[in-house]
Amino acid sequence: MQKFFFNKKLVVTLIGLIVSFLLIAFSISVRNNRSMPPFIVQFGNEAAGVVNTVVSYPVNGVAKAGSDVSDLLNTYEENQKLKKEVDSLASQRVENQTLAKENKHLKRQLKLNKSLTDYDKISAYVLSRTPSAWQNQVIISKGKTAGVVKNAAVMSKEGLVGRVVEVNQTNSKVELLSTENDDANRFAVQLSNSKDETVNGLITGYNSEKNELIMGQVTSKVKIKKGTSVITSGMGGNTPKGLLVGKVVRVADDDYGLPSKIYIKPAADMADLSVVTVAKRTD
Repeated sequence: MQKFFFNKKLVVTLIGLIVSFLLIAFSISVRNNRSMPPFIVQFGNEAAGVVNTVVSYPVNGVAKAGSDVSDLLNTYEENQKLKKEVDSLASQRVENQTLAKENKHLKRQLKLNKSLTDYDKISAYVLSRTPSAWQNQVIISKGKTAGVVKNAAVMSKEGLVGRVVEVNQTNSKVELLSTENDDANRFAVQLSNSKDETVNGLITGYNSEKNELIMGQVTSKVKIKKGTSVITSGMGGNTPKGLLVGKVVRVADDDYGLPSKIYIKPAADMADLSVVTVAKRTD
C-alpha cells in the first residue's frame, strides 16, 4: 500500500512538471503571437507569472535558507570567540584578586603594613635644565609642600631617571642617572637570570657615548643574558623596590670569566624629560 501511494505521488509530481512546462511554452508562444486576442494574451501572461512564482519560490527559499545558515554559523563563531575573550578576562581578574589577597596575607604574617614596593606618587613637570649640566640635573615643580623628600626616586613613564638631591618649598633638584658626578649617591639595583638567581650591584657610572649605565660591584658569579631587565633593589635610601632601570646590553667579564661590569640601556630617555613622578617610599 505504501509503495502504491509513493508511485501515485511520483506520477502527480511528473504531471505537474509537464503541465508547468506546457504552460510556460504556451505563455511564450502567446506573447510572441501578436495576432492572438488580447484576453488570450493576458491569460498567457498570467499563466507565465503563476509558473514563475511556483518555480522561483522554492529556489529563493533554498537560497535564503543557505544565507541564513551562513549568518548563523558566522554568529556562532563570533560568539565563541567573544566567550573565550570574556573567559580569559575573568580568569585574569580572578588571578589578580588572588595575588592581591596573597600579598596582603603575607604582609600580615610578617607584621608589615607596608613593603619595599609600596610608594606614594607625586607628579611634577620639569621647570628647567641647565645646558652646562644637561646630563646631570633638572629642576622639577614640586617640593616640600607637595611631600617631596630628599633621596626619593624620580621616574618618567618609561622608567627610573634619577634621585632628588635638594628639596625646596615649591621645587626640587633631581640628579639624573646619567650624571657625570663621581660623588653621586648611586642606586642599588638587581636582576634575575632564567634560573631565578638574583644578581645585586650598584649603578657606578654612565657612558655618554653609548648611552649606557654601568652596573658595578656585582655580587654574584652567575651567567647573565643580554636583554635581562634591571630593577631597583630597594636596599638603602628611599628608593622603592622594583622600579625599572633598563635592560642588559653587554657584560664585561673578569680574568676568570665572571661578570665584573654590566652595561645597561636605560629604560627612560634622559634627553627628553617633561613630566616626571617622584616615588616616595612609604615603609
